[in-house]
Amino acid sequence: MAVRPAAGERTVSLPDLQANCARCFGLCCVALPFAASQDFAADKEAGTPCANLQSDFRCGIHAHLRDKGFRGCTVFDCFGAGQQVSQVTFGGRDWRQHPGTARRMFAVFPVMRQLHELLAYVTEALDRSEARPVHAGLRTAQADLERLTLSPAEVLVELDTEAVRQEVNGLLVQAGELVRNAVPGKKKNHRGADLFGARLTEAKLRGACLRGACLIAADLSGADLRSADLIGADLRDADLSGADLTGAVFLTQAQLNAARGDARTRLPASLTRPAHWQA
Repeated sequence: MAVRPAAGERTVSLPDLQANCARCFGLCCVALPFAASQDFAADKEAGTPCANLQSDFRCGIHAHLRDKGFRGCTVFDCFGAGQQVSQVTFGGRDWRQHPGTARRMFAVFPVMRQLHELLAYVTEALDRSEARPVHAGLRTAQADLERLTLSPAEVLVELDTEAVRQEVNGLLVQAGELVRNAVPGKKKNHRGADLFGARLTEAKLRGACLRGACLIAADLSGADLRSADLIGADLRDADLSGADLTGAVFLTQAQLNAARGDARTRLPASLTRPAHWQA
């Protein structure tokens, strides 16, 4: 890695990379800013608690976020960074009882989120047999990332996350290509493409590269997206009704939560059908 990892070891499991709000001090509700829009019903500055945050650090309208105008909250995923910062980096000392920790805690949270997001992608790539040629490199990256997550707050706030991301991304690109190359036939390359509102009904996108593509409000109903690389693709309001996403690479729950789908949409086993999708 570009930055020397902190001393110590950590063995990350899938639950570590999933948000556990019960073990977090409501960091996403405080540390991050949002602006009044179709995704948020009000403005909030970074470091200011959301008006809906309760004394126990839980959201008072969690079950009704979309109805109350806070759709943006439902598509955010910290990848387990919240509980790591709350319980490990700051040893269970919350920012209310220990206000002196607040500024550093809020600064560390977005850094930890990036590390955990990378860990989630690396862990997925290690589970893909097609990516075996780069597994050794991925295991090294995984160990280095795990050690970085154990760094003290003063180290984390100074971490060059872009350098870390660039180094790991090289391995993720290779892993994605290996998975896609295992699909027979010619594959489409829409990396970084602007497909805003595109009509892609029943499109043959099996094994396609859609890394970083803008698919906002795209019609992907009935599309074949098996083994497609979707890392960083913007799926806000994309119609995935009846689409097949089996084996899609680097698809996240947050991406699905931002999209629209129905009971016919086929998903990877590790992901959950969003509650707001059509029956």
